[in-house]
Amino acid sequence: MRRKGRITPSQQKALQTCWPMYGIDYADAPPELPAGFSATRLEIGIGNGDALIDMASADPHSLYIGIEVHEPGIGRCLNLIHQRQLANVRLVMHDAIEVLQHMIAPGTLDRILLFFPDPWHKKRHHKRRIVNQHFRDLAYRALTPAGVIHVATDWQDYAEWIAAQFLADSRFVNMGDARGIAERPDYRPETRFEQRGRRLGHGVWDLLFAKQASAAG
Repeated sequence: MRRKGRITPSQQKALQTCWPMYGIDYADAPPELPAGFSATRLEIGIGNGDALIDMASADPHSLYIGIEVHEPGIGRCLNLIHQRQLANVRLVMHDAIEVLQHMIAPGTLDRILLFFPDPWHKKRHHKRRIVNQHFRDLAYRALTPAGVIHVATDWQDYAEWIAAQFLADSRFVNMGDARGIAERPDYRPETRFEQRGRRLGHGVWDLLFAKQASAAG
């Protein structure tokens, strides 16, 4: 499902000219992905693509797939991919849950990245949060044995909510402290929003959970 927004002429042009090179149209079956990469990593909700571009630029031997429904974000990211001539990035403009259900083959991903998802902080909206039983099931299916799901949030209660779900799921191994909180890995860029938040005393919580290495598919 695409979500419209204010889009610049440059972003619109990128959607028209760069999508055939770097975009993957939604389908009910896994697409044929570029070969020759040592790992496949998926970022859900790329925003403007800054983190995705930084990670892909620093890790050219891995394939990065970014999911986003916001057209201006996709357009901006396409421009950055094309400017940097990144051969290891592909984008999908569709709902992330449906992509995980239909387009990601079992045991494909060594890393799922979910940076600063909407916290839906009002209690009546908690049911809209992306991290739930269904999401954990899809992540478990998509990850390689010992593959990792990495969530970052600037809402402490959401971090605690996510940690509680994964800590209670025996299919995943906690890579953080007893609360489920981990240090920010070097591969995750620190965003401008995050840097500003830290200056104001706001916290950011990283959570990393690995699929049980003995699990299959």
